Order: sequence, then structure tokens, then C-alpha cells
Amino acid sequence: MLLSVGAIIIGLALLVWSADRFVEGASATAYNLGVSPLVIGITIIGFGTSAPEILIAIFSVFDNTPDLAIGNALGSNIANIALILGVTALVIPISFTSKLLMREFPILIFASIILAWALWDNQLDWVDGWVLLTLLIVALTYLVRFSKTDLDDPLSPELEQEIPQEMSTSKALIITLVALLILIGSSKLLVWGAIQIATMLGISELIIGLTIVAVGTSLPELAAAIAGVRKSEPDLVMGNVIGSNLFNSLAVIGLPAIMINFSISPIAVNRDLMVTLGLTGLLFVLAHTPKQSFCRLNRFKGALLLSCFVIYQGLLYYQVTSTLK
Repeated sequence: MLLSVGAIIIGLALLVWSADRFVEGASATAYNLGVSPLVIGITIIGFGTSAPEILIAIFSVFDNTPDLAIGNALGSNIANIALILGVTALVIPISFTSKLLMREFPILIFASIILAWALWDNQLDWVDGWVLLTLLIVALTYLVRFSKTDLDDPLSPELEQEIPQEMSTSKALIITLVALLILIGSSKLLVWGAIQIATMLGISELIIGLTIVAVGTSLPELAAAIAGVRKSEPDLVMGNVIGSNLFNSLAVIGLPAIMINFSISPIAVNRDLMVTLGLTGLLFVLAHTPKQSFCRLNRFKGALLLSCFVIYQGLLYYQVTSTLK
């Protein structure tokens, strides 16, 4: 048990650290090559923040524990909206005006609906995978093209501040490669520890993915989100959540599906997918109510989102304890 717990703790720590370094290195490389901050944010940072979930999903599926992959993807989306945005807005209200985010929001909702379609029969195969990945490519292409027509978007200067502009290309490439190798190793270690814990405690890999793995990988992002709002970067905070959820919905589930066919637990569809869809819709309504020129999450809305997260975690705890009795 101690070895498994240690594997999860060390795996999480290395995973979070290497993911941050991967984003820094890849962003600096792209910036040095002349890629605009908005394009870097849409593609590289969006992919980098979801890289841990992608690798965990791939390793989980090939270790014959697909519910861990699904739980991690859905759990991360739930934590991003209800925990990260809930706590952040409760501490400091979030107002964002980015036109790019206004266009990305409906895409996320549509992607969530397509994800529901793919998961509805409790099976994922290469057709589902390619549909999800194709939608991701189309969405990113559309957003990149739009970003080139609106160079004054308020998200652009916020992204530029986060990119290490003084880093040389050679150093950035080395950091990216080393971080990627650590990402792969720590993901494998975390998956192994999670499977061992689930086996010893007699609970499903789905629950481990929804709780320990999803929440664990979200805590550093929570700290970063609060820091981002304090630095007057609200568009970046919201952009990270929307972008991460978009990649989680399409890439984290789509990539393993094109590699291998697998089944998922009906509970994940009937409970966790529904919570994900509900929170995505709720966030859209809260951000656009009342209708005005900017979107805002005040403390009341933050408290509402956080309450949803607490209730959801309480439901998981109740169902797990009821099963073990």
C-alpha cells in the first residue's frame, strides 16, 4: 500500500512539474520561430495542459483499465469548471472580454455533445476516435484563423507575458524533450499506483480517475488560476479552462480510441458524463448572465460552482461506501 501511495504522490508531482516545463519549452520554441502568442495559446498551451491526461489515458487503455482513462478525462473537466473556476471566482470575481473565448465557448459545448454521442453506447472504437480528433483539428483551425484577424484580443498580451521570451531555441528544445520523457515516465508510474490502490481497496478505477488523479492534477492549476486573476489575467484563466476541457473531451478520449477498441462503465455515462455536460452548460449560462459586453463570474456564481463540486464528490463517496458495505 505504501509503495502504491508513494507512486501516486511522486507520479503526480513529476507529472505536474514536467507538464509545466513542457509547456514552457514548447511555447518558447514556437515563439522564437515567430508563432503568435494567440496561436501558441490555442495549440501548444492547450495541448500541453492536457498532456498528462492524454498520456494517462493511453497507458490506462493499454493496461486494460479504460475506466481510469475515462474517469480522468471527465473528472478533469468537472474539476476545471466546478473546482478551479468555483474557488477562483469565490476568491476574486472573474471578468473576461476576449472575443476568441466567446467563439471557443460554443465549440466546447458542441464538442461535449459529440463526446456524449461517442460514449453513449459504452464503447469506443476507431470511428469514434477519428470523429473526435477531426472535430478538434477543425476547431483549432477555425480558432487559429480567427486569431489572425483579431490581433488586439485582450487574451494576446496575457499570453505573451506567460511565454518565456528570453529562452534560446536550443535550450527550449532540450527542456521540451526532457520534460516529455519525464511526462511519459511519471504518467506510467501514476497509472500503476492508481491501479494498485484500486485493487487493494476494492474500488473501481473509474473512481480513482475521477478523484485522486483528476483532482490531484487540478490542484496546481487551481493555484495558477488564482495567481492569474491576481495578476489581472482573467481571460487567460478562463482560456486555460475552456482550452483544457476542449482537449480533454476530444484528444484525451479520441487518441486512445484510434489505437484500440475498448468498453467503458455505464456508470461513467449515466453519472459522470451527465455531470460534465450539466456543468459545461451551467458555466455558459452563468458567464453570459446578465447579457452584457463582457462575461463575468462573481462570488455567488463561484460559490454555486464550488457547491456543485462538493455535492458531486459527496455523491461519489456515498456510492463508494455503499458498495463496500
